[in-house]
Amino acid sequence: MKRVVITGIGALTPIGNNVKDFWHSLVNGVSGAAPITRFDTAKFKTKFACELKNFNPLDHIEKSEARRYDLFTQYALIAVAEAVKNAAIDFETLNRNRIGVIWGSGNGGIGTFEEQVKEYVKGDGTPRFNPFFIPKMIVDIASGVISIKYGLRGVNFATVSACATSNTALIDAFNYIRWNKADMIVTGGSEAPITESSVGGFNASKALSTRNDSPATASRPFDVTRDGFVMGEGAGAIILESYEHAVKRNAPILAEIVGGGMAADAYHLTGTHPDGEGAYLGMLAALEEAEISPSDIDYINTHATSTMLGDSSELRAIERVFGTHPNLNISATKSITGHLLGAAGAVEAIACVMAVQENIVPPTINSTDIDPGYKDAFNLTLGKAQPRTVNFAMSNTFGFGGHTATTIIRKFA
Repeated sequence: MKRVVITGIGALTPIGNNVKDFWHSLVNGVSGAAPITRFDTAKFKTKFACELKNFNPLDHIEKSEARRYDLFTQYALIAVAEAVKNAAIDFETLNRNRIGVIWGSGNGGIGTFEEQVKEYVKGDGTPRFNPFFIPKMIVDIASGVISIKYGLRGVNFATVSACATSNTALIDAFNYIRWNKADMIVTGGSEAPITESSVGGFNASKALSTRNDSPATASRPFDVTRDGFVMGEGAGAIILESYEHAVKRNAPILAEIVGGGMAADAYHLTGTHPDGEGAYLGMLAALEEAEISPSDIDYINTHATSTMLGDSSELRAIERVFGTHPNLNISATKSITGHLLGAAGAVEAIACVMAVQENIVPPTINSTDIDPGYKDAFNLTLGKAQPRTVNFAMSNTFGFGGHTATTIIRKFA
């Protein structure tokens, strides 16, 4: 099995349009939530989300590209461009037959789908659709566009596992390189779900917070007053390489990925197992693959979306694996970024990379009245970032359908 290292990262998030700004806002607990500007929310139960700020795609890509691609693909291209630059890659000097793309999205081009169907319904029944409708909408198009842009002819596909999507993509990319089926893979996820149908649909399933009077404090994981997640958008891109390949090209090595575990709750369409069965099994699998014990983990970036059942079941799963009062930090960065759905895992993996590099654990904000059963059981990094040596960081992501995915990132040495 090959060692797999991380050599580049790129972030486009509601709290920063690059990795530097993202990390600064994350460590300082700057919420990305604000009233929705994309559409009229007058009749919606939820009127806020974590949108990108001061963002114009034309600052990054050509107008012709913007016309051809849905926002989720635009976000992917922008995050990947930063990761490629960050990794100091010159593709002309590399064997692009051995470089692949594994990219994820939970909803794909939902904005394009919504727009085109609205136009059709307004008409006389004649099917006048944009010729780019299908290629803008389909979930796998971002991975295809990334490969076309850089001429990457290796393994190429998309993953979809709801909110576990980009963590699943990261684990798949990790495995393809370990198995020596690729030298490098561009991986991650992107999501552009702040649309009428998406917000309305999640409202219908009672998953979103309706704390319209205070968007910045609405996402409050583990707090007894939590009432749902806050929608987010953006992308996270990660460059994975075999250790040998990275050394050969003298690449900057940011961290190493050492384990990935996937499982299922096998319980409910949208709800998590009360004891966090899938989360428990996924964390155990990741630890086993990394060949470390629970006591080696310094930081867990939890899935913790601020839903009543989801947060408590994850803490129950963590208790089953780590016991109570473990010597580790836990934090829920969705309290800051909102929930980026299929892009969440990639963005949170980037947070873990930065944590092992900087030896800082980002905080859980807005949470003050913690579930009584767990109030004193864990260090939830409440309110402020905490400095500590982070040699191993674990990232959890879970999705509708019972999907779970856990990755472990190690400080490179």
